Amino acid sequence: MGGGVVLQGTADTDRVEAPVTWKSYMMCAFAAFGGIFFGFDSGYISGVLAMDYFISLFTGLPIPGPGASKAVQNAFVIPTPHKSLIVSILSAGTFFGAILAGDLADWFGRRTTVVLGCIVYGIGCILQTASTGLGLLVAGRLIAGFGVGFVSAIIILYMSEIAPKGVRGAIVSGYQFAITIGLLLASCVDYATENRTDSGSYRIPMALQLLWALVLAGGLLWLPESPRYFVMKGHLDKAAQVLERLRDQPPGSELVRAELTEIIANHEYEMSVIPQSGYFSSWANCFRGSLLNPASNLRRTILGTSLQMMQQWTGINFIFYFGTTFFMQLGTISNPFLISLITTLVNVCSTPISFWIIERFGRRTIMIWGALGMVLCEFIVAIIGVTDSAKPAISAMIAFICIYIFFFATTWGPGAWVVIGEVFPLPIRSRGVALSTASNWLWNCIITIITPYITSTAGGGVDLGPKIFFLWGSLCLLCLIYAYFLIPETKGLTLEQVDRMLEETTPMTSAKWVPHSTYAAEMGMTEKATPHGIEHVESGKDTDSSV
Repeated sequence: MGGGVVLQGTADTDRVEAPVTWKSYMMCAFAAFGGIFFGFDSGYISGVLAMDYFISLFTGLPIPGPGASKAVQNAFVIPTPHKSLIVSILSAGTFFGAILAGDLADWFGRRTTVVLGCIVYGIGCILQTASTGLGLLVAGRLIAGFGVGFVSAIIILYMSEIAPKGVRGAIVSGYQFAITIGLLLASCVDYATENRTDSGSYRIPMALQLLWALVLAGGLLWLPESPRYFVMKGHLDKAAQVLERLRDQPPGSELVRAELTEIIANHEYEMSVIPQSGYFSSWANCFRGSLLNPASNLRRTILGTSLQMMQQWTGINFIFYFGTTFFMQLGTISNPFLISLITTLVNVCSTPISFWIIERFGRRTIMIWGALGMVLCEFIVAIIGVTDSAKPAISAMIAFICIYIFFFATTWGPGAWVVIGEVFPLPIRSRGVALSTASNWLWNCIITIITPYITSTAGGGVDLGPKIFFLWGSLCLLCLIYAYFLIPETKGLTLEQVDRMLEETTPMTSAKWVPHSTYAAEMGMTEKATPHGIEHVESGKDTDSSV
């Protein structure tokens, strides 16, 4: 319900967003902490699967002694089908969790859905920590996956909706940075516990997952709900209060009223184009429109889902899921855990560069150049690997793998998450982001199922060794072509301006587009209005959520 909010739009494209303070930036940035879930949960399993105590407990094989034969040492591994199941089941859970989160975010709110994801994730962590066999471990990772799916889908949506346009890319990139922090923490913990000869070797990494859930859920209780969620539900008074808090503006601020009016006008416009008529229709709306129209919901959904697919096709998670075991197979590395830790550290140190370049050069530009850099590095690694196996050659391979990680961490890592949070209109935004995130996890799952069978001869697989980088390099070449033809430039635009830009340009001409009008002006909302209630903008279940 509209309440007593006075709306006053503007025709000035530079005044459609209120100014913000450092307090506002910090509130937006904290939400990025959710990336630690993804990172830690993805990272710890690589090291645990190579721990002697864990292998012995879950296979029943004795730990080989110092004089054990090569055959005995090679046989002392988690069977390939079990390894594939343990790693991939998390991604299966996150796929379904992300899909479900799209509905929950519209029904109960963005913030509430993330907190619920923290609770589900915590339950999964407890089950994993208590496990002593395959069954409970797999169940725990599946349940934790649902929680990660909730968080990974909706935290991007939440940050995109509350962040100022000038730093939205940097703030959402903070999510990718948090992922890298999680990966680094997981590597450090694995490195610290790998030589333990008790259950603490694997239970300590698993139990620490619970800490991240408690921190994020506790912090979000102090943060506001998304103002765009309140607009969608018709609670304009609450939307105004949230915007005042997010922009650190006094009650009744004209700047806040102008921003709120623009959000409302855009939502009214979108609802007039594709009205909501029921639950299944709201999902079907994601696939309406022409494939040839860059602004159609269908094209936006394809963009979001295919972009996340391409991010997985870069092969980055091969390094972070199976890097430890891959480095062990190279044979000349004395401590593969340390090399894995180094690659993770490169990932962490590189990602903050994206905070600046994503706003300085734009999303489209950095993803084109990032894909080119990854193509070159991966083909170099593959060529070195198949021509020379001496220690200097292995060192060169590791160096180029680190450079490849640098290109990913500064471009495709954060860029894919930023773009999917920007390209969907408000009526389908939660479901569009959910579908895009689910696509990430679906391909994550597919890759983690297949990869053990093409990197090991156990279980009937084939060990490609370094030749696997020919595969990743070829897929990165597809990413380069994809980025050039299909990724639009959204730098420096409000979410409402992104809608208009997509209507008036193609991806290859989008960087030249500049805002020339406002939705408030076009909808006749630029004159000072009386207290305004907008009944017809409400969609979905009218469930209240605290400010």
